[in-house]
Amino acid sequence: MPTQLPQQTHPVDFCVVGGGLAGMCAALAAARHGAKVALMHDRPVLGGNASSEIRMWVCGAQGENNRETGIIDEIHCENLYRNPTQNYSLWDSILYEKARFEPNLTLLLNCSCNRLDMDGDRIKSVTGWQTTTETWHTVEANVFADCSGDSILAPLSGAEFRIGREAAAEFNEDIEPAEADRKTMGMSCLIQSRETSKPQPFTAPSWANKYLSCADLPHRGHDLGTNFWWIELGGEDDSIHDTERLRDELLKVAFGVWDHLKNHCPKTPAENWVLDWVGCLPGKRESRRYVGDHVLTQNDIRAEGRFDDLVAYGGWSMDDHHPGGMRYPGPPTIFHPAPSPYGIPYRCLYSRNVENLLFAGRNLSATHAAMSSTRVMATCALLGQAVGTAASIAVANGLTPRGVYQTRTGELKQTLMEDDCYLPWNRRELPALTREAELTASTGDPEPLRNGLDRPIGGADNGWRGPLGSWVQYAFPAKRKVSQLRFVFEGNLSPRVRDTRCNYPLDPPPFAVPAPMIRAFRVEATEGSGVWQVVAREENNYQRLVRLAVDLETAAVRFVPEATWGADGAHVFAWDVR
Repeated sequence: MPTQLPQQTHPVDFCVVGGGLAGMCAALAAARHGAKVALMHDRPVLGGNASSEIRMWVCGAQGENNRETGIIDEIHCENLYRNPTQNYSLWDSILYEKARFEPNLTLLLNCSCNRLDMDGDRIKSVTGWQTTTETWHTVEANVFADCSGDSILAPLSGAEFRIGREAAAEFNEDIEPAEADRKTMGMSCLIQSRETSKPQPFTAPSWANKYLSCADLPHRGHDLGTNFWWIELGGEDDSIHDTERLRDELLKVAFGVWDHLKNHCPKTPAENWVLDWVGCLPGKRESRRYVGDHVLTQNDIRAEGRFDDLVAYGGWSMDDHHPGGMRYPGPPTIFHPAPSPYGIPYRCLYSRNVENLLFAGRNLSATHAAMSSTRVMATCALLGQAVGTAASIAVANGLTPRGVYQTRTGELKQTLMEDDCYLPWNRRELPALTREAELTASTGDPEPLRNGLDRPIGGADNGWRGPLGSWVQYAFPAKRKVSQLRFVFEGNLSPRVRDTRCNYPLDPPPFAVPAPMIRAFRVEATEGSGVWQVVAREENNYQRLVRLAVDLETAAVRFVPEATWGADGAHVFAWDVR
């Protein structure tokens, strides 16, 4: 490493490489639980495939009330409130803000990890080159997480990994080929369009591909409401080392597709539409996948993944894109069915042979078939939050990632659920003060507020409903100290509302905080005299999970919803006192 250039060293507890949604959620979760964290990312903006540089939709579990919560929902709620036009610059700024201003978190943008030092079977440090400052940054840590997508720490550390498709017989997966190969799903350079009030011409560059009839684009949807995910190449190439060449080919396709829609397509009314943006950084679907203590398979998914160490869930179909991409004239993908939700175990998130290495995102320990479902970004965000939470437990207790599995799986799961990460078939433990108090309400049955299930599941609502101005109360047999109030409000868990747009019509549908969300509420307390005093008030809430720190010695506390963002009544899934 050249010594004449500046060098900085960052000693931390936990280092995350890769600032996509998985890496962001990992870094934030660990920092919020007390670990000193560094997040190294090779791009100027966070979000990875969801960023303004690539613009892929954040997809996840399908079905009613299966939307992902936790940190990814916190980001979603912030975007709903602050970004009504779904502007990508504002979206980028929200992601930046979450990481840049989080205490305990050092953010290293434009910093590409390219060196790693080992101490036996442990990673000692990683080093990255920051292009904007011409500075080498070395991060020393106890625990590392690779959330880079391409798993850059695997070849640098010697961690076991896989590339390509397994043979069907290896894990008895019927959607895999008979013989193993190194083929993957490809990468895409997306395009976006904007509607105007008058006709707009388009002249294609001379180097763009020519698609003079719809027959030249078989099985490819022409709807301007799509993000043109099928502009895809690379699955038959090296999805890492051939990326620059593939980008050049994808740009030819992208401009050729828009030329077709504007000038040669009788199906699509694109006369008033303009090409608003073309991605020059390919969004990747698949490359290296780590090998952990468990390899998630197609059969695990179809069996619903009811693992004891379940720490996240998926629910996207096994969406297996053909490796040929645009070179393949048939359907570009097959949506093999998968249940929603299905569980993903913690053992898929740490390395089998590198002692202090975690990972999250599309590089988890899974077969190609299973990864075709788990790779979508809302699922990856859940994996990231699980990894960051596990790292904080490892740091606090001097454990390896495997040690967390061996001794503290229950703590990991309960911490995630306390942070509003839904874990199917699991129940959140309640604080003792919440369990022991007498719970009453001015109307309705309040008991579901303390059943440990913070969303509708099956036919059970698992919440309390009441008119605005009604109340729910915890009363204690004697005065008790109360230090925290935890609420979970309704935030539209379905249907899915996408955080970013793939096109911009003149009259887009509304994008705003959901009407049922509690906007204003107050908390009252009494010393037992029957006189209630307001001890906390919120006037402009837009988050589903709300925690309030208080310092009370009281005989009873009462929650009173005052306003929503449009709904007539209140709908609350949890209220805890501790």
